[in-house]
Amino acid sequence: MENTYLFNSLFVLLASVLVFMMQMGFACCESGFSRSKNACNIWLKNFCDFCVGAFVYYIVGFGIMYGDDWHGLIGVTGFGNPLAQELSIWKSYEGTLSPQIFLLFQTMFCATAATIISGSVAERFKFDTYLVVSALMSGIIYPVIGHWVWGGGWLSSLGFSDFAGSGAVHAVGGFAALVGAFMVGPRIGKYVDGKPQAIPGHNIPMAMLGGFILWVGWYGFNPGSELALDETSLYTTVTTTFAGAAGGLSALFFTWARYKKPDPTLALNGALGGLVAVCTGVAEISYLGASIIGIISGIILPLSVEFVDKKLHIDDPAGAISLHGTNGILGVIEAGLLSTTRGLLYGKGISYLLIQTLGIICIGAFVFASAFIMFFVLKKTMGIRVTSEEETDGLDKHEHGMVAYTFGKGIQNSF
Repeated sequence: MENTYLFNSLFVLLASVLVFMMQMGFACCESGFSRSKNACNIWLKNFCDFCVGAFVYYIVGFGIMYGDDWHGLIGVTGFGNPLAQELSIWKSYEGTLSPQIFLLFQTMFCATAATIISGSVAERFKFDTYLVVSALMSGIIYPVIGHWVWGGGWLSSLGFSDFAGSGAVHAVGGFAALVGAFMVGPRIGKYVDGKPQAIPGHNIPMAMLGGFILWVGWYGFNPGSELALDETSLYTTVTTTFAGAAGGLSALFFTWARYKKPDPTLALNGALGGLVAVCTGVAEISYLGASIIGIISGIILPLSVEFVDKKLHIDDPAGAISLHGTNGILGVIEAGLLSTTRGLLYGKGISYLLIQTLGIICIGAFVFASAFIMFFVLKKTMGIRVTSEEETDGLDKHEHGMVAYTFGKGIQNSF
């Protein structure tokens, strides 16, 4: 093998493994922020997101995303066995990156987008229906947006840019999570007389550990998106770090001043919000720009969580809508402002910002519409919500016939 081919393939393989670890991070966060009686259910959903997504994306989704373009909307080749077909995507990386590793990395991104929904519908969504949601997200909804942005579709032809997926991955998952949480409704006891009630998670240290694991995964998510080991991939490790650190600090001090106590969960989500938002412009912003993106995310995220909970009355146990949806939108637009080569604040004109804004609006419109149709049809057919008895007793007991923790009888429901 040529050295370039070998080193790029090994680097992207490592990046793929790091992104795969994000499934574990998501599971830790979602489970920790939820009650113990639903822990097994949440972990299994995150596990199945990847297992289902790997096959569905290979057979259907990859062709929609990277198959030969049809009018800028979808790919129309590469279905069934894409590695055995003469696709233009393989020719573009010939001699520089293994096709198998390219497919692996894209599969990891697909699974990340799909699993975001899990946190917003936690503790009341039917498991069998969730498997269908995971398959449809992996096979259709995410790949369509992926084609528009990365597969030669109409948005990329206009000049829309999304290096590591603030819009194409995180906002897609966040938009779908919003629709899912709205359609399934809030958990029992979440709203009393229109006022939100706190339902504490059972294991905050587990949630914090999940945040650390997710941050580690981002060193595959962002640098790996270059699909090569070069100066750009190395540069993104620093901008990624600054955005996360700035997001964590700004959320810490902002919520400390607002709520009079330093909240570990909001500080954690502030850091993750910065990491989400920096994905789009991570390769073409300055270190200062990355820090500014993190600071904004750390302030906006808790405000967004409050708005979703108190104003929209949408129950989102893990804060996935705000973390991925709100910060995904911010990241796409902030790139139009802070890109050192194309950004408005660097005197490069407003055209790139307008394209970025148009892009995220169109992404949101498509995902909202398609996710609404998906959840509506499933609600009318399979059903999407467990019974009140199942929700009260816990999904682990009724859906899976087990409990996560075997402490004393009667404690499980309240812990």
